[in-house]
Amino acid sequence: MSVVPPGEDTGTVISADGTRIGYRRLGTGPALILVHGAAQTSENLVTMAKVLSDQFTLFVPDRRGRGMSGPCGDEHGIAKEVEDLEALLAESGAHYVFALSAGAVIALEAALSSSEIERLALYEPPLSFDGVSQMSWAPRYERELQQGELAAAFVTVIRGTSDRTATRYLPRFLLMWGIGRAIKEAETKQLPPGAISLSEVIPTIRYDVLTVTQAAGSLDRYATLGCELLLLGGEKSNRKLAVALDGLSEVLPSARRITLHGVGHTAADNHGKPELVAAELRSFFS
Repeated sequence: MSVVPPGEDTGTVISADGTRIGYRRLGTGPALILVHGAAQTSENLVTMAKVLSDQFTLFVPDRRGRGMSGPCGDEHGIAKEVEDLEALLAESGAHYVFALSAGAVIALEAALSSSEIERLALYEPPLSFDGVSQMSWAPRYERELQQGELAAAFVTVIRGTSDRTATRYLPRFLLMWGIGRAIKEAETKQLPPGAISLSEVIPTIRYDVLTVTQAAGSLDRYATLGCELLLLGGEKSNRKLAVALDGLSEVLPSARRITLHGVGHTAADNHGKPELVAAELRSFFS
């Protein structure tokens, strides 16, 4: 049984197809849902949740297939992910949502069908549209995953999505050595509550690929969004992600656009600069 950190508890909501969606809950104030991205669980957003917990009640779910939640299932796709978020919206009474990366794609789709979302903050949704492809690396990742080459598969993801930092220029063999070592070391360590090992999280990226791919298409459909929108990005992030934010800004000219300096795609993560993201969320949702 997982030990829940002080000041935090957990809950479960049942999605439309009967899948259990587990979540962390902490803080006091208006309800705010934080949705994690690929290669993450709710544990990755705990630091940011704690920063915001003096002003909001944070609900931080494990997306299906991870942590406290049930399996993805054979019919997994963006429709299921949207249903999961809608179930948590109903459970929490939340009208505010922050979502990162693939989670941001899900939240964006949910906002099209749910009037419950009144304010939505998105951090770099990897949207593919008008010839812009965010998933060109996916076939190689899937091939390596099927061959059981976890380190190689994860390096393919890193190289395909990496920030504009020195890491993207490291030789592939060196990255594979480092990831392989990290996988082995993780097998000997006790994980934090709700976390899953690197060897477990790498295969879940295929579900994010499917989810994001299903959402590909013209951004014009988002022009009907009725919620207030905050578009966040990192100065060092992959340029394709900035292009996606540019596209949303054109379709939704009333959306607020902010670029955070000195950070990349995973700024909201515990190991990024979550306090920078939290400051913008505090302002937007207040």
